[in-house]
Amino acid sequence: MPRADIGLMGAAEIGARLRLSKQRTYVIIGRKGFPDPQAELAMGKVWLTEDVEAWIKANRPELDQPDQA
Repeated sequence: MPRADIGLMGAAEIGARLRLSKQRTYVIIGRKGFPDPQAELAMGKVWLTEDVEAWIKANRPELDQPDQA
């Protein structure tokens, strides 16, 4: 049975979406108020795309449209 499409983002994808350096991305994702990661894998933490997009909408409204990234 096929799985539903689950959108996940790692730190690299979040940084690209926010247009931030790797260092700045890790500062942002470590802050209180940023969504908790969905899981931690060998490659690192992963977040649900919908959680990250909701955070962007609330905290970075100028980047609200994913297609602008």
